[in-house]
Amino acid sequence: MAAVAASKFQFEILATSTGGARRGRVHTPRGTYETPVFMPVGTRGTIKAALVGQIAEIGFEVILGNTYHLMLRPGAEVVASFGSLHGFTGWKRHMLTDSGGFQVMSLGAEYSEQGARFRSIYDGSVHTVTPEEAVALQELIGADIQMVLDVCTMLPAPRDRVERALELTHQWAKRARSTKSRQDQAQFGIVQGGGELDLRAESAKFIADLDFEGYAIGGLAVGESRGEMLAAIEASVEHLPEGKPRYLMGVGDPVGMLEAIARGVDMFDCVAPSRIARHGQAMTFGGKLHMKNLRYQRDEGPVEDGCPCAACAGYSRGLVRHLLNVGEPTAGMLLTLHNLTFMYRLVQRARTAIVDGTLGAVIAEVRSAWDAGPD
Repeated sequence: MAAVAASKFQFEILATSTGGARRGRVHTPRGTYETPVFMPVGTRGTIKAALVGQIAEIGFEVILGNTYHLMLRPGAEVVASFGSLHGFTGWKRHMLTDSGGFQVMSLGAEYSEQGARFRSIYDGSVHTVTPEEAVALQELIGADIQMVLDVCTMLPAPRDRVERALELTHQWAKRARSTKSRQDQAQFGIVQGGGELDLRAESAKFIADLDFEGYAIGGLAVGESRGEMLAAIEASVEHLPEGKPRYLMGVGDPVGMLEAIARGVDMFDCVAPSRIARHGQAMTFGGKLHMKNLRYQRDEGPVEDGCPCAACAGYSRGLVRHLLNVGEPTAGMLLTLHNLTFMYRLVQRARTAIVDGTLGAVIAEVRSAWDAGPD
């Protein structure tokens, strides 16, 4: 394998707790960010119904962009003409770009040793992306962290399909690693293996041997139960280096996140906080609230007591309900800001609990509220 460009990227473990949870800090050429960390998803260059200034005001240090969407529109070259995705979007803090593996899977992509062949959701045109092209696109886009191209499989899936996906994922990871050239960019490998625990362990060992700057656990939250997800995480983490960050892709269930943190995961992303906000659902430490419910019609209180978000600071549940029920877009914006603030507060609580040794109690509290079901 060709020599890999070195990256000025380090992970510092500040505290640990029983079971493997870590409180950490990632150092990059751009600066630092704290872990555990939740990364809001700005698929097309922005978080839907929120401004980058509002996201920064909440406290987020990293957001995610998607290579699949950006390569199609406006095009990686257009983004690069602004200097980077940071210059294009106005976000000055850290950014991570996903390779688009999940998106092309969900669109019924065809896979071969060459790469992934898929149709654009915008105009139906056919595209093929190779592992090398995924690296080149992300180096053009210029995020701080890029992900390798992988093959994700919806679960449940027959073992032979998972094995074939794993074979391609490993081949592509090796090719992507030898292609990377930017020293100011970190590159994360992705562990796959579906729900097959022995394949998860095999994949983690293979990807770890390629010496990426960080490691992602992919192919989860795609149809399996929480218990199956946690078992797959455990099988993966056991074989990943302690001194590098671990990223669980696409998981935004509060209980699942905390359980993953307890097992040594450091980074998370998910579209759920903004997506469910647009459908009138609020995330709180008391569980999920359906704000269109009649019970909130005359409620003068905030969406959640003690929440510092802009929505809770100036708007009542009654008004939010009204705005939702008349189709006013402001409601989606307000609940997006609230839900993202909840996610930020959740990881903040996890960081403190790791240091204090109280993570188990926090998990029990959140599980009790969220597993009881919505209001």
